[in-house]
Amino acid sequence: QVQLVESGGGLVQAGGSLRLSCVASGRSFSTYAMGWFHQAPGKEREFVAAISRSGVNTFYADSVKGRFTISRDNTKNTVYLQMNSLKPEDTAVYYCAADRDKVVTTIRQNYDYWGQGTQVTVSS
Repeated sequence: QVQLVESGGGLVQAGGSLRLSCVASGRSFSTYAMGWFHQAPGKEREFVAAISRSGVNTFYADSVKGRFTISRDNTKNTVYLQMNSLKPEDTAVYYCAADRDKVVTTIRQNYDYWGQGTQVTVSS
């Protein structure tokens, strides 16, 4: 069992930046693939970025490529999402997730544990 707590959301103007953090409780953080998803009002929860257990491999949704960077620090049980050049359409609740079975995955249904989410609002 792992518990995930996100932080770092907030209100930012278009073109600005935010860094989200997600801290995992418990041991064996390095054995979990990690991902970030977002969900806008009235929409499905969508994939944003994923990172492999070691941090070597990363994957991104097309909509955020070149603007967002996912990283992890296994010594701190933390995964990050650096978001630059933010757009109003990035406005959503952002969730981090952990998968205990896969080395890395972009599939929402594969993830076993979810945080409570942090709100990101980008004003135009």
